[in-house]
Amino acid sequence: MRILIVEDEPDLLRSLAQALREEGYAVDTAQNGEDGLFSAESYDYDAIVLDVMLPRLDGWELLKRLRKTKKTPVLMLTARDQSRDRVKGLDTGADDYVVKPFDLPELFARLRALIRRSANRTTNVIEINDVKIDTAARNIFRAEKPVELTAREYSLVEFLALHRGEVVTRTQLYEHLFDENDSTLSNLLDVHVSNVRKKLGAGFITTRRGHGYCIE
Repeated sequence: MRILIVEDEPDLLRSLAQALREEGYAVDTAQNGEDGLFSAESYDYDAIVLDVMLPRLDGWELLKRLRKTKKTPVLMLTARDQSRDRVKGLDTGADDYVVKPFDLPELFARLRALIRRSANRTTNVIEINDVKIDTAARNIFRAEKPVELTAREYSLVEFLALHRGEVVTRTQLYEHLFDENDSTLSNLLDVHVSNVRKKLGAGFITTRRGHGYCIE
């Protein structure tokens, strides 16, 4: 899953990006509203963490402009613990709101919930034949036995599972699994798919020649 963080406080931006990467997310960052809007409009992020008070373009205006073209889930951050600010953000198009300072586990949980709802899922657990995916704990079991996946392999499985039955193109997978700093070697995705098949079964991920990948 690929997340965009738009935050002008360098220390918070750095620590939040690092924490999300440690959770297995691909992360892009922006330190002002104009750069944040450009990135948000240029890529299909799974979620955006958006600060309210930003230079050049504040979070409310960024969100207002973004909502003209994108439905990306947005979690707003603010130091203002006032009802009218929360109402303004939600009415502008935010999906959720967190007041600084916040606990990282809560922020992660809210992000997972936003991503899950955007994929029309109502539960943390996805079951596909004998494979069980717990998106909250980020664990995968096959025939009730835990399966060890790398962070990138897990992200691949989770994204395809959330879009079960849909053919996902290679371009979509690159955009959702790799951030702007990642190398997009032509065979990198094939390696991850091959490794997942070895661990979860050869037929777990189906290749649609010329189109992409799918979990039936």
